[in-house]
Amino acid sequence: MTMVTIDEIRAAAETIAGEVVRTPALRSRRLAEATGAADVVLKLENMQFTGSFKDRGALNKLKSLTPEEARAGVIAMSAGNHAQGVAYHAQRLGIPATIVMPQGTPFTKVERTRSFGARVLLQGDGIDAAAVFARDLAKSEGLCFVHPYDDPKIIAGQGTIGLELIADAPDLDTLVVPIGGGGLIAGIAIAAKALKPDIEIFGVECALYPSMHHAIRGLPPASGGQTLAEGIAVKSPGVITKAIIERLVTDILLVGEDPLEQAVQMLVERQKIVAEGAGGAGLAALIADPARFAGRRVGVVICGGNIDSRMLAQVLMRGLVRDSRVVTLRIEITDAPGVLANLARLIGDTGGNIIEIHHQRMFYDLPVKKADVDAVVETRNADHVREIVTALTEGGFPTRLMSSRSVDLPA
Repeated sequence: MTMVTIDEIRAAAETIAGEVVRTPALRSRRLAEATGAADVVLKLENMQFTGSFKDRGALNKLKSLTPEEARAGVIAMSAGNHAQGVAYHAQRLGIPATIVMPQGTPFTKVERTRSFGARVLLQGDGIDAAAVFARDLAKSEGLCFVHPYDDPKIIAGQGTIGLELIADAPDLDTLVVPIGGGGLIAGIAIAAKALKPDIEIFGVECALYPSMHHAIRGLPPASGGQTLAEGIAVKSPGVITKAIIERLVTDILLVGEDPLEQAVQMLVERQKIVAEGAGGAGLAALIADPARFAGRRVGVVICGGNIDSRMLAQVLMRGLVRDSRVVTLRIEITDAPGVLANLARLIGDTGGNIIEIHHQRMFYDLPVKKADVDAVVETRNADHVREIVTALTEGGFPTRLMSSRSVDLPA
C-alpha cells in the first residue's frame, strides 16, 4: 500500500507555493456560541481561485508529470471542483485537459470548467459512471488520468491545508473535515498528526452517501439520492485514502440534509461566507451533534464555495421559513370592502411585513360570503409570529399557521 508522508506534504507545499492561495484560518466566536464549542476556526478553502481546495492537489499532480505526459494531456472525472482545479492549472501550465462530469452537475461548475479551456464531456449519472468512461477514454487517447482523491500526489497536495491550519491555530484539539473519496482528510490527517499527535480528527459524510463510513465498518454499500452536498456524494471511496483514514481518523460522522442546509445558511448569515453543501459539511456536524464538540477547540475545513446561485437562494429562503422569520398565515375574513385593509393594518401594527397575499374564495368548506387569505409574512422570530397570530385572532380574524415547524401556537 502506497502511503503518503509528512515529508511529501512539505515537498508539495514547496511545489505549489505562490501558485495557490494560502487561505486564512478565521476564528468565529459566533459559530462557537451557536454550536457550544470553546473555539471554532474556519479554514477558508472556498477562497481558492477556483473556489475549492482541489487547486492544491491538482497543481501538485500536474507539476509531477513528465514532459511526455504533459504533452499528451490529462483527463479527470469530477462533479465539479476537481474538474475546475485540473482545468485551471492545466491551462496555466499549457497542458491539454479533458474533464468528464456526471450528467446533472450544477451548471455553474460545468461552465466554470469550460471557461478554463478544458474539453468537458457529460457522461453518466454519477462519479462512478463518469470514472469508467474517463478511464476508457484515457486508454484510447493516451491521456494521463488524474484521480480526484486516490493518488499520493493529490493527497500530499491536500495535506498542505493541515500544515497551514496547525501553523495558524496551534491550540486546536479537534479537526472536522468533509469526506468524499477521502483525499482531503487523508492529507490533512497525515500532516496534523505528524505535527500534533494528540489532535483528534473527525470526518463528515452526507447521510445519503456514507461510502467511507460503511467501507471502514465493513457494511454493504448504501449510497444514493439527491443531496445538497453533491461535492462529497461519492459511492466508491479511495483505497489509499481508506487505509490512511482507518489509521488516523477518530470517527466518521453522518449528517442529514437539514443540518447541511443550516450550515450553509449559518455561514452566510453569521460569517458572510458562501459555502456549497459539501463545503459546509464540517459545520453541519457541529450543528447535528453539539454535545460531541462541546468545549473543544475545533478547526473546520470549509472546503468549497461553488454553490449554484439558485440553490443558494432556495437554501436561504428555506432557512427563513425554518427559523419562523418567513411564515404563511391562513386567515379567515369576511369578503367585504375594507376588511383586507383592516387585516393588513393589524399585521403592520405588530411589526410584521407582508411579502405576498392571496385570496382563496373557491374552497367548498367556506361560506360564500367568507374567504381565506394566505399571507406570507416576514417576522423577527417565533415569538413575533405568536404575537401576530394573537393580534389577528383577537381582532376578529381566525388564523392558523401553514408553513413553520418551530412555532407552537396557543390553543
